[in-house]
Amino acid sequence: MTTSFPPDLIDGYRRYSGERLPEERRRLAQLARLGQAPRAMVIGCCDSRAAPETVFSTGPGELFVVRNVANIVPPYAPDEFHHSTSAAIEFAVRDLLVPDIIVLGHSLCGGIAAYLKGRENEEIRGEFIGPWIDLLRGSRAEAEQIDSAMASEDMQRAVEEVVVRRSLANLLTFPFLKARVDAGSLALHGAHFGIATGELRVMNPKTGTFEKVSEQAG
Repeated sequence: MTTSFPPDLIDGYRRYSGERLPEERRRLAQLARLGQAPRAMVIGCCDSRAAPETVFSTGPGELFVVRNVANIVPPYAPDEFHHSTSAAIEFAVRDLLVPDIIVLGHSLCGGIAAYLKGRENEEIRGEFIGPWIDLLRGSRAEAEQIDSAMASEDMQRAVEEVVVRRSLANLLTFPFLKARVDAGSLALHGAHFGIATGELRVMNPKTGTFEKVSEQAG
């Protein structure tokens, strides 16, 4: 059954067309004519509170974004089934030649909270969510290697960080991607965004720890 388009979204478009579109019209026309050449790919969570374009204050054509539940990168596994995230990675690396890929995790991730509660939880009994969350198996054990007695809220954040690190490791299982990393034409990065605080922390590639980004210009 067809219903009317959400009026608040129509109002949002009208604000966009009246305020931002006049400034972006030339850029959009250029992108339509020349195609896209994004600065980076961002693999983020589909949580509505953690939009990469908002976090990094970017405009049209700057980021190639793929979002899924819990910002998971599955391992390289070519077969006859459907692989949305892997397809986006392939396109970004092979066709768009992005120079950077960022895995962006965030606080209060519902997918990770569901994983920590267990598959018996009603939230993850769905036909698709449950099997997807199973990709996180073992993440808690990895976090507990740091501190097995950490509080539940600390465990949530620790697993969120583990998932970013595991997704980065899984990216390297894609042969065409690893070849570019080895050649020095592609760099991988991890980051974590705090929903309640607006704080961005980036992963130190040497230690795997996440360090706060200063809010002041360098």
